[in-house]
Amino acid sequence: MSEIVLEVPDISCEHCARAINRRLAPLAGVRRIEVDVPGKRVRVEYDETQADLGAVREALADEGYAVSER
Repeated sequence: MSEIVLEVPDISCEHCARAINRRLAPLAGVRRIEVDVPGKRVRVEYDETQADLGAVREALADEGYAVSER
């Protein structure tokens, strides 16, 4: 298992957290998602043999969230 922490400055509420979870949970290899609303971060635990981190970033962008890696 590996993890990545993404800075997502547009997170502002629990609705955002739920939307991010719904969007990322079905992606291949994603095992756990933690959204830190006050810290404006998303931590994703993933199986590096299955996950495509580009797909994670793209899914967030499709939801309207700008992303940068921490």
